[in-house]
Amino acid sequence: MPLEWFLAIRFLKEGRAQTALIFGGVAVGAGVVVFLSALITGLQASLVEQTLGSQAHVVVRPPEEEARVVERPAGAVLAVRRERTPQRVQAIGQWQQVLEQARSVPGVIAAAPTVNGSAFASRGSVTKAVSLRGVEAESYDRIVAVSRKLELGLFRLAGAEAVIGKGLADELGLEVGDKLRLAGEGERADVFTVAGIFDLGNKDVNQRWVFVPLRSAQNLLDLPGGVSTIELRVEDYLKADEAAQLVAARTGLVAESWTELNRQLLVALRSQSASSYMIQFFVIVAVALGIASVLVVSVVQKSREVGILKAMGICTGMVQRVFLIQGAIVGLVGSALGSALGAGLALLFANLAQNPDGSALFPVDLNATLFLTATAVATVTGLVAAVAPAARAARLDPAEVIHA
Repeated sequence: MPLEWFLAIRFLKEGRAQTALIFGGVAVGAGVVVFLSALITGLQASLVEQTLGSQAHVVVRPPEEEARVVERPAGAVLAVRRERTPQRVQAIGQWQQVLEQARSVPGVIAAAPTVNGSAFASRGSVTKAVSLRGVEAESYDRIVAVSRKLELGLFRLAGAEAVIGKGLADELGLEVGDKLRLAGEGERADVFTVAGIFDLGNKDVNQRWVFVPLRSAQNLLDLPGGVSTIELRVEDYLKADEAAQLVAARTGLVAESWTELNRQLLVALRSQSASSYMIQFFVIVAVALGIASVLVVSVVQKSREVGILKAMGICTGMVQRVFLIQGAIVGLVGSALGSALGAGLALLFANLAQNPDGSALFPVDLNATLFLTATAVATVTGLVAAVAPAARAARLDPAEVIHA
């Protein structure tokens, strides 16, 4: 074993009480960092999942029709009034080409054509206003994972099949295999068989959304061969704005990212991240001060031994390395203990607070990256905190400390 390591470990063993205290302090600090990071990251992931679990990251659509100016004579005065044109489902021109252009944008990992519009769903004497969504099941499932949110049946849209939300199924008394009548533009109507019932975790979505085959929606909404939107999923949801701008530039259409519709959520996520970083910063500062103070005391306590070692010919650099190694050992061992402590607290907290369905009320995200980061930060903090004590030890005069 190198002499520096031997001396560093021996000095730590000799001061067992203070070594245990500093290990405990570093462990608590690292545990707080791991616990807070796991909790806040888990909460953010849960919020994003609830928000984006029923919507695309980017929606591409044609621009709205502009209001028209209507001039009408009013006696001797000419009255001018701006009237908004009646809004109907608008089609994206040459949507197949637009779809390919959107898929070629860097960061876009999935794209799906959709037809969206209002319709009426009825069974017997009960009629409900619904949001009709014509999709291709396979491509749309890569945008919103409906197949993973099914209560009953399958996310299959073949022929005259439909997939409806849990709320609508309860209101109309529908089960998988039952018939559902949908009426769209004018007198256009068709009868569908319920192939699946989903629960996307959103009450309004569960009560209003009805998925039907793309061609069926085109017929019901009088949009032959066209689509009203193209929905995209990007690799990093936080970069959805950048992808939307690129898509808009390439296609000349309106491209809205999820952040435009969820500004408050984005602010909340950024505030959570900022508060987490601030807390972690102060914890790291406290740990660094604790390590530095203990090592300064150690230098004072071991000044006579250090003086003797220097008188025996040990160089100044070796003395510095002894205390730097002590700082690294304290950071490394303390972070390992702290990671176990933080993980245990996070799992205990998640298991104590649960939703009625048994899922965690406050989900936590524990992963290898979190533990490696905590260990690296604590080790580097130990090294940095040991710089001043090591420099002080290196400046000791052997003659003064031996005769003191």
